[in-house]
Amino acid sequence: MPDQSDLPLSSPSLPEAEAFTDAAAAVGRLVELYETATGFLRARFAEGLSGSAPHARFRAVYPEIRFTTVSHALVDSRLSFGHVAEPGTYVTTVTRPDLFANYLRQQIGLLLENHGQPVVIGPSTTPIPIHFAMGSAGVTVPQDGALEVPLRDLFDVPDLTTTNDDIVNGTWTMPEGAARPLAPFTAQRVDYSLARLAHYTATAPEHFQNHVLFTNYQFYVEEFEALARRALADPDSGYTALVGPGNAEIRAPETQLPVPLKLPQMPSYHLKRADGQGITLVNIGVGPSNAKTATDHIAVLRPHAWLMVGHCAGLRNSQRLGDFVLAHGYLREDHVLDNDLPLWVPIPALAEIQVALEDAVEEVTRLEGYGLKRIMRTGTVATIDNRNWELSDQTGPVQRLSQSRAIALDMESATIAANGFRFRVPYGTLLCVSDRPLHGELKLPGMASDFYKTQVARHLAIGVRAMELLRDMPLERIHSRKLRSFEETAFL
Repeated sequence: MPDQSDLPLSSPSLPEAEAFTDAAAAVGRLVELYETATGFLRARFAEGLSGSAPHARFRAVYPEIRFTTVSHALVDSRLSFGHVAEPGTYVTTVTRPDLFANYLRQQIGLLLENHGQPVVIGPSTTPIPIHFAMGSAGVTVPQDGALEVPLRDLFDVPDLTTTNDDIVNGTWTMPEGAARPLAPFTAQRVDYSLARLAHYTATAPEHFQNHVLFTNYQFYVEEFEALARRALADPDSGYTALVGPGNAEIRAPETQLPVPLKLPQMPSYHLKRADGQGITLVNIGVGPSNAKTATDHIAVLRPHAWLMVGHCAGLRNSQRLGDFVLAHGYLREDHVLDNDLPLWVPIPALAEIQVALEDAVEEVTRLEGYGLKRIMRTGTVATIDNRNWELSDQTGPVQRLSQSRAIALDMESATIAANGFRFRVPYGTLLCVSDRPLHGELKLPGMASDFYKTQVARHLAIGVRAMELLRDMPLERIHSRKLRSFEETAFL
Protein backbone atom coordinates (compact mmCIF):
# COMPACT_ATOMS: atom_id res chain seq x y z
CA MET A 1 0.00 0.00 0.00
CA PRO A 2 1.45 3.42 -0.94
CA ASP A 3 2.42 6.02 1.63
CA GLN A 4 -0.80 7.94 2.27
CA SER A 5 1.08 11.23 2.36
CA ASP A 6 1.97 10.68 -1.31
CA LEU A 7 -1.64 10.30 -2.42
CA PRO A 8 -3.13 13.10 -4.53
CA LEU A 9 -6.03 15.13 -3.13
CA SER A 10 -9.43 14.29 -4.61
CA SER A 11 -12.41 16.64 -4.21
CA PRO A 12 -15.88 16.89 -5.75
CA SER A 13 -16.64 19.33 -8.54
CA LEU A 14 -18.63 22.21 -7.03
CA PRO A 15 -20.28 25.28 -8.56
CA GLU A 16 -18.27 28.50 -8.39
CA ALA A 17 -19.28 31.24 -5.98
CA GLU A 18 -22.36 33.12 -7.18
CA ALA A 19 -24.22 36.23 -6.02
CA PHE A 20 -27.88 35.89 -5.01
CA THR A 21 -30.55 38.49 -4.34
CA ASP A 22 -33.22 35.91 -3.48
CA ALA A 23 -32.99 34.19 -0.10
CA ALA A 24 -34.75 31.00 -1.19
CA ALA A 25 -32.45 30.60 -4.19
CA ALA A 26 -29.42 31.22 -1.99
CA VAL A 27 -30.50 28.49 0.43
CA GLY A 28 -31.14 26.18 -2.52
CA ARG A 29 -27.53 26.64 -3.62
CA LEU A 30 -26.30 25.97 -0.06
CA VAL A 31 -28.23 22.70 -0.05
CA GLU A 32 -26.77 21.76 -3.44
CA LEU A 33 -23.21 22.47 -2.33
CA TYR A 34 -23.58 20.62 0.96
CA GLU A 35 -25.26 17.55 -0.50
CA THR A 36 -22.67 17.30 -3.28
CA ALA A 37 -19.81 17.57 -0.77
CA THR A 38 -21.17 15.10 1.78
CA GLY A 39 -22.36 12.73 -0.93
CA PHE A 40 -18.83 12.61 -2.30
CA LEU A 41 -17.36 11.83 1.12
CA ARG A 42 -19.94 9.15 1.86
CA ALA A 43 -19.31 7.46 -1.49
CA ARG A 44 -15.55 7.44 -0.95
CA PHE A 45 -16.03 6.11 2.58
CA ALA A 46 -18.21 3.27 1.29
CA GLU A 47 -15.49 2.38 -1.20
CA GLY A 48 -13.00 2.21 1.66
CA LEU A 49 -15.25 -0.14 3.62
CA SER A 50 -15.57 -2.41 0.57
CA GLY A 51 -11.81 -3.00 0.63
CA SER A 52 -10.93 -0.95 -2.44
CA ALA A 53 -7.36 0.32 -2.33
CA PRO A 54 -7.32 4.10 -1.81
CA HIS A 55 -6.08 6.02 -4.83
CA ALA A 56 -6.27 9.49 -3.28
CA ARG A 57 -6.83 11.47 -0.13
CA PHE A 58 -10.41 12.78 -0.08
CA ARG A 59 -11.58 16.24 0.90
CA ALA A 60 -14.82 18.18 0.59
CA VAL A 61 -15.55 21.59 2.06
CA TYR A 62 -18.48 23.30 3.72
CA PRO A 63 -20.46 25.87 1.74
CA GLU A 64 -20.22 29.48 2.88
CA ILE A 65 -22.26 32.66 2.86
CA ARG A 66 -20.24 35.79 2.10
CA PHE A 67 -21.59 39.33 2.32
CA THR A 68 -19.83 42.59 1.48
CA THR A 69 -21.00 46.14 1.93
CA VAL A 70 -19.11 49.41 1.45
CA SER A 71 -21.77 51.62 2.98
CA HIS A 72 -22.76 52.59 6.50
CA ALA A 73 -26.39 51.61 5.90
CA LEU A 74 -29.02 53.51 7.87
CA VAL A 75 -30.98 50.58 9.27
CA ASP A 76 -33.80 50.75 11.79
CA SER A 77 -32.08 51.43 15.12
CA ARG A 78 -34.62 49.23 16.91
CA LEU A 79 -33.36 46.10 15.16
CA SER A 80 -30.99 43.80 17.03
CA PHE A 81 -30.18 41.47 14.13
CA GLY A 82 -30.47 41.17 10.37
CA HIS A 83 -27.85 43.78 9.52
CA VAL A 84 -24.12 44.51 9.82
CA ALA A 85 -22.86 47.50 11.74
CA GLU A 86 -20.22 48.82 9.37
CA PRO A 87 -18.69 48.33 5.91
CA GLY A 88 -16.64 45.20 5.33
CA THR A 89 -16.82 41.57 4.33
CA TYR A 90 -18.62 39.06 6.52
CA VAL A 91 -18.63 35.29 6.15
CA THR A 92 -19.88 32.11 7.78
CA THR A 93 -19.59 28.46 6.91
CA VAL A 94 -22.81 26.44 6.80
CA THR A 95 -23.74 22.87 7.64
CA ARG A 96 -27.05 21.02 7.32
CA PRO A 97 -28.79 23.73 5.25
CA ASP A 98 -31.72 21.32 4.95
CA LEU A 99 -32.18 21.39 8.74
CA PHE A 100 -31.66 25.15 9.00
CA ALA A 101 -33.50 26.12 5.79
CA ASN A 102 -36.16 28.29 7.47
CA TYR A 103 -33.58 30.01 9.67
CA LEU A 104 -31.25 30.66 6.74
CA ARG A 105 -34.00 32.02 4.49
CA GLN A 106 -35.08 34.36 7.26
CA GLN A 107 -31.59 35.62 8.14
CA ILE A 108 -30.42 36.00 4.54
CA GLY A 109 -33.71 37.70 3.64
CA LEU A 110 -33.22 40.30 6.38
CA LEU A 111 -29.67 40.98 5.22
CA LEU A 112 -30.86 41.52 1.64
CA GLU A 113 -33.75 43.71 2.77
CA ASN A 114 -31.74 45.90 5.13
CA HIS A 115 -28.70 46.45 2.91
CA GLY A 116 -29.87 45.98 -0.67
CA GLN A 117 -26.70 44.02 -1.44
CA PRO A 118 -26.46 40.40 -2.66
CA VAL A 119 -25.04 37.48 -0.70
CA VAL A 120 -22.42 35.30 -2.35
CA ILE A 121 -22.84 31.53 -1.99
CA GLY A 122 -19.94 29.23 -2.77
CA PRO A 123 -17.51 26.64 -1.43
CA SER A 124 -15.43 27.61 1.60
CA THR A 125 -11.90 26.46 2.38
CA THR A 126 -12.99 24.62 5.55
CA PRO A 127 -12.95 20.80 5.23
CA ILE A 128 -15.92 18.70 6.32
CA PRO A 129 -14.78 15.99 8.77
CA ILE A 130 -15.83 12.52 7.62
CA HIS A 131 -17.56 11.87 10.96
CA PHE A 132 -19.92 14.80 10.42
CA ALA A 133 -20.55 13.94 6.77
CA MET A 134 -21.58 10.41 7.73
CA GLY A 135 -23.48 11.54 10.82
CA SER A 136 -25.78 13.74 8.75
CA ALA A 137 -26.91 10.56 7.00
CA GLY A 138 -27.34 8.65 10.26
CA VAL A 139 -24.26 6.49 9.69
CA THR A 140 -21.70 5.91 12.45
CA VAL A 141 -18.00 6.04 11.61
CA PRO A 142 -15.97 3.18 13.15
CA GLN A 143 -13.44 4.19 15.76
CA ASP A 144 -9.83 4.67 14.78
CA GLY A 145 -8.14 1.31 14.27
CA ALA A 146 -11.26 -0.53 13.11
CA LEU A 147 -10.30 -0.02 9.47
CA GLU A 148 -7.15 -1.16 7.70
CA VAL A 149 -6.19 2.42 6.87
CA PRO A 150 -6.32 5.16 9.54
CA LEU A 151 -9.19 7.51 8.78
CA ARG A 152 -7.08 10.62 9.14
CA ASP A 153 -4.81 9.36 6.37
CA LEU A 154 -7.66 9.49 3.88
CA PHE A 155 -10.21 11.94 5.26
CA ASP A 156 -10.38 15.09 7.34
CA VAL A 157 -11.38 14.41 10.94
CA PRO A 158 -12.83 16.75 13.63
CA ASP A 159 -10.36 19.40 14.73
CA LEU A 160 -11.13 20.96 18.11
CA THR A 161 -8.66 23.78 17.47
CA THR A 162 -11.19 25.21 15.00
CA THR A 163 -14.29 24.27 17.02
CA ASN A 164 -14.83 26.83 19.74
CA ASP A 165 -17.10 29.55 21.14
CA ASP A 166 -14.81 32.50 20.46
CA ILE A 167 -17.48 34.39 18.50
CA VAL A 168 -20.27 34.16 21.08
CA ASN A 169 -17.82 34.66 23.95
CA GLY A 170 -16.59 37.89 22.41
CA THR A 171 -12.98 36.69 22.39
CA TRP A 172 -12.60 36.22 18.62
CA THR A 173 -9.86 38.34 17.10
CA MET A 174 -9.78 39.10 13.40
CA PRO A 175 -6.58 38.08 11.62
CA GLU A 176 -5.21 40.65 9.22
CA GLY A 177 -7.14 40.61 5.97
CA ALA A 178 -9.79 38.17 7.24
CA ALA A 179 -13.53 38.59 6.99
CA ARG A 180 -15.70 39.22 10.03
CA PRO A 181 -18.09 36.52 11.29
CA LEU A 182 -21.63 36.64 9.89
CA ALA A 183 -23.16 34.08 12.30
CA PRO A 184 -22.55 33.16 15.96
CA PHE A 185 -21.36 29.61 15.19
CA THR A 186 -19.17 28.10 12.50
CA ALA A 187 -20.20 24.96 10.63
CA GLN A 188 -17.78 22.76 12.59
CA ARG A 189 -19.14 24.02 15.91
CA VAL A 190 -22.71 23.35 14.77
CA ASP A 191 -21.88 19.86 13.53
CA TYR A 192 -20.17 19.06 16.81
CA SER A 193 -23.28 20.04 18.78
CA LEU A 194 -25.69 18.24 16.46
CA ALA A 195 -23.75 15.04 17.09
CA ARG A 196 -23.68 15.64 20.85
CA LEU A 197 -27.42 16.36 20.93
CA ALA A 198 -28.26 13.07 19.27
CA HIS A 199 -25.98 11.29 21.76
CA TYR A 200 -27.24 12.91 24.97
CA THR A 201 -30.95 13.15 24.16
CA ALA A 202 -31.46 10.14 21.85
CA THR A 203 -33.52 12.26 19.48
CA ALA A 204 -32.49 13.69 16.12
CA PRO A 205 -31.87 17.46 16.00
CA GLU A 206 -34.65 17.97 13.47
CA HIS A 207 -37.23 17.11 16.13
CA PHE A 208 -36.23 19.99 18.42
CA GLN A 209 -38.72 22.83 18.52
CA ASN A 210 -38.07 26.57 18.84
CA HIS A 211 -39.26 26.77 22.46
CA VAL A 212 -37.40 24.64 25.01
CA LEU A 213 -38.34 23.77 28.58
CA PHE A 214 -35.70 22.35 30.92
CA THR A 215 -36.60 20.38 34.01
CA ASN A 216 -34.73 18.44 36.68
CA TYR A 217 -37.30 15.77 37.55
CA GLN A 218 -38.92 12.86 35.75
CA PHE A 219 -42.35 13.86 37.12
CA TYR A 220 -42.44 16.65 34.55
CA VAL A 221 -41.78 14.23 31.71
CA GLU A 222 -44.78 12.12 32.66
CA GLU A 223 -46.99 15.18 32.86
CA PHE A 224 -45.63 16.51 29.56
CA GLU A 225 -46.66 13.31 27.83
CA ALA A 226 -50.15 13.59 29.32
CA LEU A 227 -50.40 17.24 28.26
CA ALA A 228 -49.14 16.35 24.76
CA ARG A 229 -51.78 13.68 24.37
CA ARG A 230 -54.49 16.19 25.28
CA ALA A 231 -53.06 18.59 22.70
CA LEU A 232 -53.02 15.91 19.99
CA ALA A 233 -56.66 15.16 20.76
CA ASP A 234 -57.54 18.80 20.09
CA PRO A 235 -57.64 19.49 16.33
CA ASP A 236 -57.39 23.23 17.00
CA SER A 237 -54.21 23.05 19.10
CA GLY A 238 -51.84 23.22 16.15
CA TYR A 239 -49.69 20.41 17.56
CA THR A 240 -49.09 17.50 15.20
CA ALA A 241 -46.90 14.90 16.94
CA LEU A 242 -45.06 13.86 20.07
CA VAL A 243 -41.53 12.51 19.73
CA GLY A 244 -39.59 10.76 22.50
CA PRO A 245 -36.15 9.16 22.95
CA GLY A 246 -35.18 6.83 20.16
CA ASN A 247 -37.10 9.12 17.76
CA ALA A 248 -40.31 7.30 18.66
CA GLU A 249 -43.19 9.37 17.29
CA ILE A 250 -46.94 9.33 17.81
CA ARG A 251 -49.60 11.45 16.08
CA ALA A 252 -52.73 10.16 17.79
CA PRO A 253 -53.43 10.63 21.51
CA GLU A 254 -54.23 6.98 22.18
CA THR A 255 -51.08 5.60 20.52
CA GLN A 256 -48.49 4.11 22.85
CA LEU A 257 -45.14 5.92 22.93
CA PRO A 258 -42.38 3.28 22.90
CA VAL A 259 -39.81 3.61 25.68
CA PRO A 260 -36.19 2.59 24.96
CA LEU A 261 -34.71 -0.14 27.12
CA LYS A 262 -32.05 2.34 28.19
CA LEU A 263 -32.83 6.03 28.49
CA PRO A 264 -30.18 8.56 27.46
CA GLN A 265 -28.49 10.93 29.87
CA MET A 266 -30.90 13.76 29.08
CA PRO A 267 -34.18 12.37 27.68
CA SER A 268 -35.96 14.84 25.41
CA TYR A 269 -39.56 15.02 24.28
CA HIS A 270 -40.89 17.18 21.47
CA LEU A 271 -44.47 18.39 21.08
CA LYS A 272 -44.23 19.36 17.45
CA ARG A 273 -45.91 21.87 15.19
CA ALA A 274 -45.57 21.90 11.42
CA ASP A 275 -43.74 25.24 11.55
CA GLY A 276 -41.28 24.11 14.23
CA GLN A 277 -42.86 26.46 16.79
CA GLY A 278 -43.78 23.67 19.17
CA ILE A 279 -42.28 22.87 22.57
CA THR A 280 -39.37 20.65 23.54
CA LEU A 281 -38.92 19.35 27.09
CA VAL A 282 -35.45 18.22 28.19
CA ASN A 283 -34.96 16.39 31.48
CA ILE A 284 -31.42 17.51 32.28
CA GLY A 285 -31.39 15.81 35.66
CA VAL A 286 -29.63 17.41 38.60
CA GLY A 287 -26.55 19.60 38.42
CA PRO A 288 -24.98 22.52 36.56
CA SER A 289 -22.76 20.33 34.39
CA ASN A 290 -25.75 18.77 32.64
CA ALA A 291 -27.41 22.18 32.40
CA LYS A 292 -24.37 23.60 30.63
CA THR A 293 -23.98 20.58 28.35
CA ALA A 294 -27.60 20.71 27.20
CA THR A 295 -27.63 24.46 26.55
CA ASP A 296 -24.17 24.43 24.91
CA HIS A 297 -25.54 22.17 22.20
CA ILE A 298 -29.18 23.26 21.89
CA ALA A 299 -27.92 26.84 21.36
CA VAL A 300 -26.74 26.04 17.82
CA LEU A 301 -30.38 25.34 16.86
CA ARG A 302 -31.08 29.05 17.61
CA PRO A 303 -34.26 28.55 19.69
CA HIS A 304 -36.47 31.56 20.35
CA ALA A 305 -36.60 30.97 24.12
CA TRP A 306 -35.69 28.51 26.83
CA LEU A 307 -37.09 28.28 30.34
CA MET A 308 -36.20 26.32 33.46
CA VAL A 309 -39.20 24.73 35.17
CA GLY A 310 -38.04 22.53 38.01
CA HIS A 311 -37.84 22.09 41.76
CA CYS A 312 -35.93 24.24 44.20
CA ALA A 313 -35.29 24.73 47.90
CA GLY A 314 -37.29 27.58 49.39
CA LEU A 315 -35.13 29.78 51.60
CA ARG A 316 -37.74 31.97 53.27
CA ASN A 317 -39.85 31.09 56.29
CA SER A 318 -42.93 32.51 54.53
CA GLN A 319 -42.69 30.00 51.68
CA ARG A 320 -44.62 26.74 51.53
CA LEU A 321 -44.14 23.56 49.55
CA GLY A 322 -45.64 24.10 46.12
CA ASP A 323 -45.06 27.86 45.98
CA PHE A 324 -43.65 29.29 42.76
CA VAL A 325 -40.45 31.30 42.39
CA LEU A 326 -40.02 33.66 39.44
CA ALA A 327 -36.32 34.51 39.16
CA HIS A 328 -35.43 38.12 38.50
CA GLY A 329 -31.75 37.68 39.41
CA TYR A 330 -29.20 34.92 39.87
CA LEU A 331 -26.45 34.14 42.38
CA ARG A 332 -23.96 32.10 40.38
CA GLU A 333 -22.02 29.53 42.38
CA ASP A 334 -22.24 26.78 39.74
CA HIS A 335 -18.62 27.31 38.56
CA VAL A 336 -19.12 25.65 35.16
CA LEU A 337 -19.22 28.87 33.14
CA ASP A 338 -16.62 30.95 34.95
CA ASN A 339 -14.13 30.70 32.07
CA ASP A 340 -16.72 31.58 29.41
CA LEU A 341 -18.74 34.21 31.24
CA PRO A 342 -16.99 35.94 34.16
CA LEU A 343 -18.93 36.28 37.41
CA TRP A 344 -18.83 40.07 37.14
CA VAL A 345 -21.16 39.88 34.12
CA PRO A 346 -24.75 40.53 35.28
CA ILE A 347 -27.47 38.19 34.05
CA PRO A 348 -30.52 40.46 33.75
CA ALA A 349 -34.15 39.45 33.84
CA LEU A 350 -35.81 39.84 30.42
CA ALA A 351 -39.06 41.77 30.57
CA GLU A 352 -40.73 39.84 27.76
CA ILE A 353 -40.05 36.50 29.45
CA GLN A 354 -41.02 37.75 32.91
CA VAL A 355 -44.35 39.12 31.70
CA ALA A 356 -45.15 35.92 29.79
CA LEU A 357 -44.42 33.79 32.85
CA GLU A 358 -46.43 35.96 35.21
CA ASP A 359 -49.36 36.09 32.77
CA ALA A 360 -49.22 32.30 32.46
CA VAL A 361 -49.24 31.89 36.25
CA GLU A 362 -52.29 34.14 36.52
CA GLU A 363 -54.08 32.30 33.71
CA VAL A 364 -53.46 28.79 35.05
CA THR A 365 -53.95 29.52 38.76
CA ARG A 366 -56.76 32.06 38.25
CA LEU A 367 -55.07 34.37 40.75
CA GLU A 368 -53.93 37.89 40.03
CA GLY A 369 -52.51 40.99 41.61
CA TYR A 370 -52.00 40.82 45.36
CA GLY A 371 -53.65 37.40 45.52
CA LEU A 372 -50.85 35.99 43.39
CA LYS A 373 -48.34 36.79 46.14
CA ARG A 374 -49.80 33.95 48.21
CA ILE A 375 -48.26 31.34 45.91
CA MET A 376 -45.46 33.12 44.03
CA ARG A 377 -42.45 35.20 44.95
CA THR A 378 -40.13 37.09 42.65
CA GLY A 379 -36.48 37.36 43.61
CA THR A 380 -32.95 36.04 43.34
CA VAL A 381 -32.31 32.35 42.70
CA ALA A 382 -29.00 30.89 43.88
CA THR A 383 -27.45 28.07 41.86
CA ILE A 384 -24.72 25.95 43.45
CA ASP A 385 -22.68 22.89 42.48
CA ASN A 386 -22.95 21.01 45.78
CA ARG A 387 -26.17 19.02 46.17
CA ASN A 388 -25.47 18.34 49.83
CA TRP A 389 -24.79 21.92 50.79
CA GLU A 390 -27.01 21.49 53.85
CA LEU A 391 -24.33 19.29 55.43
CA SER A 392 -21.64 21.98 55.38
CA ASP A 393 -21.01 24.66 57.99
CA GLN A 394 -24.09 26.84 57.69
CA THR A 395 -22.33 30.04 58.70
CA GLY A 396 -20.83 30.77 55.31
CA PRO A 397 -23.51 29.59 52.85
CA VAL A 398 -26.48 30.96 54.79
CA GLN A 399 -24.84 34.33 55.28
CA ARG A 400 -24.10 34.65 51.54
CA LEU A 401 -27.62 33.60 50.65
CA SER A 402 -29.07 36.16 53.03
CA GLN A 403 -26.80 38.94 51.77
CA SER A 404 -27.79 38.15 48.18
CA ARG A 405 -31.50 38.32 49.13
CA ALA A 406 -31.93 34.89 47.54
CA ILE A 407 -35.35 33.33 47.94
CA ALA A 408 -34.62 29.92 46.38
CA LEU A 409 -31.73 27.60 45.62
CA ASP A 410 -31.18 24.98 42.94
CA MET A 411 -28.37 23.53 40.81
CA GLU A 412 -29.39 24.48 37.26
CA SER A 413 -31.26 27.77 36.82
CA ALA A 414 -28.38 30.25 36.85
CA THR A 415 -26.41 28.04 34.49
CA ILE A 416 -29.28 27.94 32.00
CA ALA A 417 -29.86 31.68 32.29
CA ALA A 418 -26.15 32.50 31.98
CA ASN A 419 -25.80 30.33 28.88
CA GLY A 420 -28.91 31.96 27.45
CA PHE A 421 -27.24 35.33 27.98
CA ARG A 422 -23.99 34.05 26.47
CA PHE A 423 -25.66 32.51 23.42
CA ARG A 424 -28.24 35.31 22.91
CA VAL A 425 -31.15 32.95 23.60
CA PRO A 426 -33.98 34.57 25.62
CA TYR A 427 -34.20 32.81 28.99
CA GLY A 428 -36.25 32.66 32.15
CA THR A 429 -36.88 30.63 35.31
CA LEU A 430 -40.03 29.57 37.12
CA LEU A 431 -39.33 27.13 39.97
CA CYS A 432 -41.49 25.28 42.44
CA VAL A 433 -40.54 24.90 46.10
CA SER A 434 -40.16 21.21 46.95
CA ASP A 435 -38.27 21.49 50.25
CA ARG A 436 -37.20 24.06 52.86
CA PRO A 437 -33.95 22.76 54.35
CA LEU A 438 -33.31 25.87 56.45
CA HIS A 439 -36.65 25.34 58.16
CA GLY A 440 -36.64 21.63 58.87
CA GLU A 441 -38.41 20.43 55.73
CA LEU A 442 -35.81 18.31 53.96
CA LYS A 443 -36.51 16.47 50.73
CA LEU A 444 -37.15 12.99 52.12
CA PRO A 445 -39.20 10.04 50.79
CA GLY A 446 -42.94 10.63 51.08
CA MET A 447 -42.62 14.13 52.50
CA ALA A 448 -43.67 15.89 49.33
CA SER A 449 -45.89 13.22 47.77
CA ASP A 450 -49.02 15.38 47.84
CA PHE A 451 -47.09 18.24 46.30
CA TYR A 452 -45.83 16.00 43.52
CA LYS A 453 -49.35 14.84 42.70
CA THR A 454 -51.02 18.24 42.61
CA GLN A 455 -48.40 20.82 41.70
CA VAL A 456 -46.31 19.34 38.90
CA ALA A 457 -49.20 19.39 36.42
CA ARG A 458 -49.98 23.01 37.18
CA HIS A 459 -46.33 24.04 37.04
CA LEU A 460 -45.78 22.40 33.66
CA ALA A 461 -49.00 23.87 32.29
CA ILE A 462 -47.70 27.32 33.24
CA GLY A 463 -44.40 26.69 31.42
CA VAL A 464 -46.18 25.50 28.28
CA ARG A 465 -48.60 28.41 28.36
CA ALA A 466 -45.75 30.90 28.77
CA MET A 467 -44.09 29.43 25.70
CA GLU A 468 -47.31 29.77 23.72
CA LEU A 469 -47.51 33.42 24.71
CA LEU A 470 -43.91 33.94 23.61
CA ARG A 471 -44.60 32.12 20.35
CA ASP A 472 -47.14 34.80 19.44
CA MET A 473 -44.59 37.57 20.02
CA PRO A 474 -42.79 39.10 16.99
CA LEU A 475 -39.22 37.84 16.69
CA GLU A 476 -37.75 41.33 16.79
CA ARG A 477 -39.42 41.83 20.15
CA ILE A 478 -38.38 38.61 21.86
CA HIS A 479 -34.86 38.78 20.35
CA SER A 480 -34.30 42.31 21.57
CA ARG A 481 -31.15 44.41 21.87
CA LYS A 482 -30.70 43.44 25.54
CA LEU A 483 -28.67 40.36 24.65
CA ARG A 484 -26.51 41.98 21.97
CA SER A 485 -22.99 43.26 22.63
CA PHE A 486 -21.04 46.10 20.97
CA GLU A 487 -20.08 44.05 17.91
CA GLU A 488 -22.64 41.43 16.91
CA THR A 489 -23.15 39.02 14.05
CA ALA A 490 -25.93 39.83 11.60
CA PHE A 491 -27.47 36.40 12.04
CA LEU A 492 -29.35 35.65 15.27
